[in-house]
Amino acid sequence: MKLRYFNFEKDFDKIFKIWQEVGWINDDEKQNEALQYFVKGGQGKVALLKDQVEGYVNSTPGHIQYLDEELSLQAITAVTISRIARKQGIATKATAEVIAEYAAQGVNVSALGMFEQGFYNKLGYGTGSYEHLISFDPDHLDLKGKVPVPERITLEDFKDVHKSRLERQKKHGYCTLLPTEITHAEMLFGPSKPFGLGFRDKNDNITHHMWIKPENDLHGPYFIRWMVFNNKDQFFDLMNLLRNLGDQVHLVKLWEPAGIQFQNFIKKPYRDSHVTKNSKFEVANKANAYWQARILNLKDCINKTTFSNNKLEFNIKLKDPIEKYLDNDSPWQGLSGEYTISFGRTSEIKKGLTPQLPILKTNINTFTRMWLGAARPSILPYTNYFEASESLIQKLDNLFITIPKPHIDWDF
Repeated sequence: MKLRYFNFEKDFDKIFKIWQEVGWINDDEKQNEALQYFVKGGQGKVALLKDQVEGYVNSTPGHIQYLDEELSLQAITAVTISRIARKQGIATKATAEVIAEYAAQGVNVSALGMFEQGFYNKLGYGTGSYEHLISFDPDHLDLKGKVPVPERITLEDFKDVHKSRLERQKKHGYCTLLPTEITHAEMLFGPSKPFGLGFRDKNDNITHHMWIKPENDLHGPYFIRWMVFNNKDQFFDLMNLLRNLGDQVHLVKLWEPAGIQFQNFIKKPYRDSHVTKNSKFEVANKANAYWQARILNLKDCINKTTFSNNKLEFNIKLKDPIEKYLDNDSPWQGLSGEYTISFGRTSEIKKGLTPQLPILKTNINTFTRMWLGAARPSILPYTNYFEASESLIQKLDNLFITIPKPHIDWDF
């Protein structure tokens, strides 16, 4: 297997065929156009087997919100392997190399959407929080008030849509992909006829909006690909728009926004769930932890971590499983090592152990989960490699209780 940078002129047609082969897209002009925008919005590497392109890894630059700080992000947005190249180690090796390049450049965090639990753990990724996919009858939303007449938003508005997404109110864990081409591609992908509804200000900027992909144009379900709002009034504008669709559309699906329980807005959620069970229009609330993340730059990530409560110092013996998949000449060799960490109003990490301090033994997967707030320290020994005294674990628990659950708010 050989790896090289993706060349649009030489490689695009082959990548398009591989995406068709594995069932990610179909063979039509719109999907071809969407994939063109997608690959132009990131940096790709192709894997060659017998001198033929049989794999592709794409990564996209962005940001991830950590409390009040914005950290640099590398999103692994596609790992595609042809049918004949499966089980050759291509996906692991290629992804590890791409991660190492970004880490060597100083990028803080890497994240991806996983196809199955466990595969990317060997590259140091830890599982994120549960995201809730809410399905409900929009006519049964319990809301008051009216909403102004919205604007139609079309594919031609992709630049304004992207700007609106970049400027949205960000909460802990929110990810933002920077290239405009990514939003353009996301608006195009899929077999349905997507559309948008939203509002503009006096300067014609989109302030808040939804991008919607119907599974059926007449009665739905309608899938809300994303919902962008910056305050309570804008949120209720969009909610009332959904309610207004309820005279024709029988089901809407969306990923629940951070901190908002949609069940509170449904008149009779349990009754609807029982009545619609196993139907095309089933009302449901499904939890899924489908994304993973890992720290790439320990120094920056620790420095950006602040706690208003007590200071805590401890040693950490850290393992990074990615190192076994990196060549000796890789520009970055992972984060395995022994460190001293100090958490508090200001936080820092330095190499080497400090005598007399308690020791935490863990891997970067698990440490990232704790750092992000995806799992409490006291629970991590049940599910991950996380060894320390009960006293240290309790102190970590008391410290990280202030970190909210992260939600990515941008699928990739």
